[in-house]
Amino acid sequence: MPTVVIRRATVNDCHRMLELVMELAIYERAPDEVTVTLEHFIESGFGPNPVWWAFVAEEEGFIQGFALYYMRYSTWKGQRMYLEDIIVTESARGKGIGALLMNELIAEAKERKFTGITWQVLKWNEPAFNFYRKFNTRFDPEWVNGIIEL
Repeated sequence: MPTVVIRRATVNDCHRMLELVMELAIYERAPDEVTVTLEHFIESGFGPNPVWWAFVAEEEGFIQGFALYYMRYSTWKGQRMYLEDIIVTESARGKGIGALLMNELIAEAKERKFTGITWQVLKWNEPAFNFYRKFNTRFDPEWVNGIIEL
């Protein structure tokens, strides 16, 4: 069984990460919603004022998945990690890569003294719900997402 290595993402990983973003968008039935450019993605993560950080999962030198997060602030709880995406390519699912990424995120959140980790899941995505349940996740049935597109 090949070894999976979890490491911090670098600027050189961005192209592959965006390929995985598109794979996720297709899975979530919204491929036309991905409008970010590679240049903007790189600037946002590796420019002078990064707004996101990520870990990648490599198997035999090839990125099979990643987890991207940013800092969120709650006036009730303080600094929290917001998990924007955790993606494992379809052919590599079931190997424990998602759990390795999630455990790395939990360790990072503890190290940075965040008060928790939050994210969203599409209500029809039962495989994702099953994955997150393994981490003692509490799902909040009360909050509704609000979005203003600009």
